[in-house]
Amino acid sequence: MAKLHFYYSAMNAGKSTTLLQSSYNYNERGMDTLLYTPKVDNRFGVGKITTRIGLQNKAIAIDKNFDVFLSAKKQVAQNPNIKCVLIDEAQFLSKKQIEQLTFITDFLNIPVLTYGIRSDFRGELFEGSSYLLAWADSIIELKTICHCGKKAIMNMRLDANGDTATEGEQVDIGGNEKYIATCRKHFRLKQTGIQGLRSCAKITYPF
Repeated sequence: MAKLHFYYSAMNAGKSTTLLQSSYNYNERGMDTLLYTPKVDNRFGVGKITTRIGLQNKAIAIDKNFDVFLSAKKQVAQNPNIKCVLIDEAQFLSKKQIEQLTFITDFLNIPVLTYGIRSDFRGELFEGSSYLLAWADSIIELKTICHCGKKAIMNMRLDANGDTATEGEQVDIGGNEKYIATCRKHFRLKQTGIQGLRSCAKITYPF
């Protein structure tokens, strides 16, 4: 039976890279995939899944009013060789859309692989992530590390001055220039590790 999978992590753990690799694995075996990404993340253009290492693929762009189940049902009717649905930035989906993903697995019998972060810059769950944690058949953590070497589970937001932001809208799209993945301790201490990294960069070696 098909399952709904939720791959989650802090920022910059390679979620989109893993998604595109999974899609490639299906394609390599002669099976087609269906890719979706929220319109709100338009850093590299609407309807594109782009990784930090330069990989990119087209995807169907969705907003809060988009019915993922009806879209997938239509696509599969036109192409029965679609064997997997993959969702990037799944934290931005609504509760209703997460329910629609369960319909894809339960009634179309197609596995759905979702990728996203659990919590925002305040440590609060995103709507999409909260319902994936509740309803997914399989929950898998993709690990990344804090500047101290411990596992990073929090997403620290930086303001224009490089200071830790504690107020603002939940959704504020950005990359390395705006977010840093940290462990819980350094998230609470509001320590980014950036200064330490800059200091290391100034070291010169005698060889």
